[in-house]
Amino acid sequence: MFRLITITSLLLALQACAVNPVTGKSELSLVSAQQEVSIGEQHYLASQQQQGGVYTVDPELNLYVQGVGKKLAAVSDRKELPYEFVVLNSDVPNAWALPGGKIAINRGLLIQLDDEAQLAAVMGHEIVHAAARHGAQKMTQQQVLGAGAAAVGIAAASSDSDYAGLIAAGAMGGAQLYQAHYGRSQELESDKYGMKYMAKAGYEPQAAVELQQTFVKLSQGQKSDMFSSLLASHPPSEERVAKNKQMAKTLPKGQRYRDRYQRATAQIRKDQPAYDKNIQAQKAAANKEWAKAEQLVAAAIKMQNKEAMFFNTQGQIYMAQKKNSKAEQSFKQATRLNPDYFANNLGLGMALVEQGKDAPAKAAFEQSVKKLPTQLAYWELGNIEKRANNKSAATKYYQQVAQAGGELGQKAQAELQKLGAN
Repeated sequence: MFRLITITSLLLALQACAVNPVTGKSELSLVSAQQEVSIGEQHYLASQQQQGGVYTVDPELNLYVQGVGKKLAAVSDRKELPYEFVVLNSDVPNAWALPGGKIAINRGLLIQLDDEAQLAAVMGHEIVHAAARHGAQKMTQQQVLGAGAAAVGIAAASSDSDYAGLIAAGAMGGAQLYQAHYGRSQELESDKYGMKYMAKAGYEPQAAVELQQTFVKLSQGQKSDMFSSLLASHPPSEERVAKNKQMAKTLPKGQRYRDRYQRATAQIRKDQPAYDKNIQAQKAAANKEWAKAEQLVAAAIKMQNKEAMFFNTQGQIYMAQKKNSKAEQSFKQATRLNPDYFANNLGLGMALVEQGKDAPAKAAFEQSVKKLPTQLAYWELGNIEKRANNKSAATKYYQQVAQAGGELGQKAQAELQKLGAN
C-alpha cells in the first residue's frame, strides 16, 4: 500500500512540476495560475471585511498606496497578474497577499513606517509572495500532506480578534481563510526579490534592512500584542537582517521620498491619538469599566467624527450595557459613514432586534451577510423568520448556522429539530 502511494505521488509530482516565475526553479504545483487568480478574486473582498474593512476617512491614502504598489508590480516577474492594493482600517500592524496579486496593508502598519521606500519594502515583499506563487505552494503542500482539497483563499495575515471583543462575527463558508505562515525559504525569497523590485522601481534598498531591524526589535521587546500577527505571518530574524544587508550592497542606491510619504499619511498620523483612545475604550469595555469606556470612545469621536469605527465601538459598549436605543443610534451613524463594512450593519441589526424591531433588523442583517456571511447574522435571521412563522425561511438560515458548528451551530440544530427539519 505504501509503495502504491509513493508511486502515485511520484507520478503526480512529474505531472505537476511548474517553474517558479521569480526564481526560475522547478517546483511541485497542483494549483494552476488560473486557479490562483480565481481564488484571489473570489476572496479578496471577504478578506478585507474580516480584517477591518477599507480605510475610508482619507480616500487619497488608498490611491497613494495603490500608486506605489502598481509601480512595483510593473517591474515584477509577473506583470500580467491583476494586482490590487488596498489600505485596511485595522490597528494591527500587518500586510498580506492573496494568490493572484490581491494585496492589503493595514493602517496600523503604515503608521509605523517612515518613508515611501519602507512602504515599497513591505509592498515589494508581498508582491513576491504573489509572483513567486507562494500561496499555490502552500496549497500544494497541504494536498500532498493529506490536508484535503486546496485551501480556498489563503491569506498571509491573521484575522483581528472578534471586532472589539463584543460582537462575535465569525465568517462562514467560502469566507473562511486559512493563515499562510510562510516558511523560512519563502520569506528569504520574498525579501531578496522584493529588494530587487524596489531597486528597479528606483527606491533605496536600505529601507528593507531597516524594516527587518525594526521587526526584530519588536519581536525581542514584545512591544505590543498587536504585533503578534505581523511577527507570526512574517517572522523576523537576524538572518533576514544579514541577508538584506548583503543584498543591499549589490543594488543601486535609490530614493526615500520621506516628505511625500509623510504628506500622504498625514491624516492617519493626526488621527492616531483618536485611534489610541478607541483602543483604550475597547480595553476598558473588556474590563467592564463602562463609564470609562464611554468617555474614551466619546473623546475619540470628538477628535475624528468621520471614523465609523469609533461609532461602532460606541454602539458595542452601549449594547453590552443593554442601552439598545443608544446603540442603535451609534450603529446608524457607523453605517452612514461606512455602509460597506459588514460589522456596522451587523451591530445595527443586533441593536434593533433587542428592541423587538424585527423588520428593520432583518434588513440590516441582510445587508451584513451580503458583505460577509456570518453565523451570528444567519442565526438572528433564522430567529426573525421563526417569530414570523416563516418555517421554510427559518429552516434555511438555521441549516447554514448548523453547518458552521460551534455553540450557535448546536442551538441551530435544536431549532431545526423543533421545526421538524431533521
